[in-house]
Amino acid sequence: MNDKPKLDIEAILQRLPHRYPFLLVDRVLEAVPGDTLVALKNVTFNEPFFMGHFPGVPVMPGVLMIEAMAQAGGLLVWEGASDEEREAILYLTGVEKARFKLPVRPGDQLILKVRLVQSRSNVWRFDSRAEVDGRLAAKAEITMIAGKQS
Repeated sequence: MNDKPKLDIEAILQRLPHRYPFLLVDRVLEAVPGDTLVALKNVTFNEPFFMGHFPGVPVMPGVLMIEAMAQAGGLLVWEGASDEEREAILYLTGVEKARFKLPVRPGDQLILKVRLVQSRSNVWRFDSRAEVDGRLAAKAEITMIAGKQS
């Protein structure tokens, strides 16, 4: 992997509508438009969800790992989109074959890997993985659709 990020947080904020506390991608490490993207989420103890999930045993909720993978997918779509397509907002419409293999804890770096497997009109489907230290933490097939911003 390249030492210099492909996209830093300022670039991510220009591409995704999410904001704190729901922005779950800190950096894009690699991107091949229309194919793959690798991103990073630094998991820190001060994340708001750790207060209740779970006291004394902080674990990142699986649904937030799915959301982080979906946001990485959104960044991949954006990288290959036209200027007009970039005006749309992507909505999560499907999560299939989700599996959680490893608890993600404060101090972990979650590496998000998404690969575009299908794109038709305004619908995209990805194979997605979240890894910690090269070990699979979660995986899912994620589907998103483009819609208009209100």
